[in-house]
Amino acid sequence: MLSSLKIFWNSLKMALQELRVNKLRTFLSLLGITIGIFCIIAVLTVTESMETSIRKDLNSLGTNVIYVEKWPWDGGGEWWQYINRPQPKFQEVRQIKDKVGSADAATFTFSTSGRKVEFGSDYMDQVALIATSADLDKMQTIELAAGRYFSPSEFNSSSNAVVLGWNIADGLFGNVEAAVGKEIRVSSRKCRVIGVLKRKGDSMIGGVLNDDCVLMNYLYARTIVDERNWNTNTTILVRSADGIPTAQLKDDLTGAMRAIRRLKPADGNDFALNEITTVQGELTTLFTYINAGGWMIAAFALLVGGFGIANIMFVTVKERTNIIGLKKAIGARPGVILTEFLIESMILCMVGGGLGLLFVYGGALIARNMFSSFQIGLSIGNIILGFSISGIVGIIAGFIPAYTASKLDPVVAIRSN
Repeated sequence: MLSSLKIFWNSLKMALQELRVNKLRTFLSLLGITIGIFCIIAVLTVTESMETSIRKDLNSLGTNVIYVEKWPWDGGGEWWQYINRPQPKFQEVRQIKDKVGSADAATFTFSTSGRKVEFGSDYMDQVALIATSADLDKMQTIELAAGRYFSPSEFNSSSNAVVLGWNIADGLFGNVEAAVGKEIRVSSRKCRVIGVLKRKGDSMIGGVLNDDCVLMNYLYARTIVDERNWNTNTTILVRSADGIPTAQLKDDLTGAMRAIRRLKPADGNDFALNEITTVQGELTTLFTYINAGGWMIAAFALLVGGFGIANIMFVTVKERTNIIGLKKAIGARPGVILTEFLIESMILCMVGGGLGLLFVYGGALIARNMFSSFQIGLSIGNIILGFSISGIVGIIAGFIPAYTASKLDPVVAIRSN
């Protein structure tokens, strides 16, 4: 154990001496390793952060919820197959509740953009108006920064109560808590603020709710907007009952919607049943391809870096031939010489890998301040992976020079210049 520590310590000193004496040559040789580690760890860091953020947003949309819509999410087929489909209607929610026993909640929503929200002399343009019937809070996670959500009585009447997105409340009132209880105008109609949504930031998925929306009761919203307009998106959200898989709910919904729409057996479906699991599967495939591309780029950079390390080690062996001869003459075994040079090669590679990780960390700090849609962070797992790859490349690249050094004849080595 003690001898192994001595070998490692000597190799570490030799590697640091190489860095100190031949700074430019060593840096240029390590550049390939630095670029390679930067490429793969940067790609893994970004994709992991994106995937975590997106999956978090998807889970907030409800993993056991089916979205009844006009357009499918998977993009299958041509647009003309869907353009003439009818939009989901508010009246269909009650029929779904009556016909689908595997569902325990259903709600209707529609959204439209370009609305004007006013408070006194202040106003905000291009605001999204989102209308909903009861039970939306059962479908998605709705977190409030101030105030409260709609009561059942407000859904059953044409109440003018609204819940504001964070940016709207902050922009009009400067303080989200100050918005609660105030009267505003949405498309010139009076509304009473009862709550403010918790800040979400720039979500990559979006979902029903966001920071730039006004959420209101459907019965009141339809007096402002006709949901049958071409620029209005309508959706029915249906949640499966406890213990009911979404596949069963989807089958039951298909039969119910065909009955509601009075479709003949030979007719195709004029509706789409979308679910989060479809998007999650496509995301997994997408991130797999992105990671594979990162590995390919990194492989070429690491190959170049490996040749650079091998070149350093061949030069190092040449410069220390006399020392190698003396070590072998006083009893150093070939395995010891081999181990010393392998450890030195590995340390040099890990220095290059460390520089690559440092660049990734710096880039993550910059990106974190620039983008709020997801938080980029260099994980412990990726740090370990980066150093591990560096060490393996160092061992592979340094093996032939180290093996050459271990096989030198001590007499010939001592006499060499």
